[in-house]
Amino acid sequence: MAELTEKTHRYESLLTKALDSVEDADRGDSDTMEALEMAESYLEDGRRFLEDGDDVNALAAFSYGHGWLDAGARFGLYEVETEW
Repeated sequence: MAELTEKTHRYESLLTKALDSVEDADRGDSDTMEALEMAESYLEDGRRFLEDGDDVNALAAFSYGHGWLDAGARFGLYEVETEW
């Protein structure tokens, strides 16, 4: 259980840093905004799950948030810092 908790908090931290590092985002573009809003929503959802003590769903939410950021970066909507 300790490994799950550590991993969940690490993914929360990584998602937060990734969202903070988004560069060159055309925030007027609807696809860009949708990808960023989805990633932010999953971060918020994950934090609510953490507050409820639900590490499994928190980790899943943080992972989905990473997926949205990754998809946006791969489609060239923005750049995400990858070195922390």
